[in-house]
Amino acid sequence: MRVLPFKIPKPKDEALVYQVDREKIFYGQLHQHSEIQISYIEKGSGSLIVGDSINEYNAGDILVIGGYVPHVFRSDTSTSSDESVMYTLFFDYNSFGKGFFKLTDLTPTHDFFTKSEFGMKVLSNKEEIIALFDGLPDQNKVEQIATLLMVINLIAKSETQPLSSFVYRKIYSDDEGKRMSNVLKFAMEHYHDPITLEQISEKASMSKNAFCRYFKKRTNKTFFQFLIEIRIENACKLIVNQPELSISLISEQCGFSNIANFNRKFKELKGCTPSKYRSQF
Repeated sequence: MRVLPFKIPKPKDEALVYQVDREKIFYGQLHQHSEIQISYIEKGSGSLIVGDSINEYNAGDILVIGGYVPHVFRSDTSTSSDESVMYTLFFDYNSFGKGFFKLTDLTPTHDFFTKSEFGMKVLSNKEEIIALFDGLPDQNKVEQIATLLMVINLIAKSETQPLSSFVYRKIYSDDEGKRMSNVLKFAMEHYHDPITLEQISEKASMSKNAFCRYFKKRTNKTFFQFLIEIRIENACKLIVNQPELSISLISEQCGFSNIANFNRKFKELKGCTPSKYRSQF
């Protein structure tokens, strides 16, 4: 699979693509494509970077990622099932004609497209949406397009949670995509180790000052702010999935040398202490 940008393979003149990803792990390369993506995760779990933010995904999630929004799925091989399965609908805002979604009849869909620009996780009406996805394999193209419209309508009426707060709107070149992908991959694989500015700028093949400007421009945050978010997200998984581990040990395993700093950063990002977070589950 190519790094950014990435083209969804589809026959000429085909407006909608229904795709099933059935793998041991989902692809782990940062990429972007012109199509809007609506995905239902049937099996698997892991981390999802969208724009400037890292999120957790799990089986049963319904996710929407807007056109040209940089994103990467990274399966959690320690907790994922033997198979990761994702069903996806890919389509463009103009797939059915430039004025189609602007029709008065389709006014209820406008919120969907506005929210998709930053990505979103669907929190309500999930059973109905999953039922619609379950029917897709046996449908012809006309029926799948009708199902897409029903899915969009349901999501527009649903409670949702944004997946990012900032999206760099420029379309990445291959070189830029590879650079950013290398940086994110290194951070996600080595978050539990001390990472210096020298190390990460070397991964980007840039000077320290140039890298800092480069990363801040594309994510609206510093690399080390982003690294802390990766560490906290991984700490959340350990807190929930391994209750036998102490908070202090989890702090160390996620790259924090100071428990007080871990508690402070955790509360800033999650709104509660690690102990309180554990008690909620």
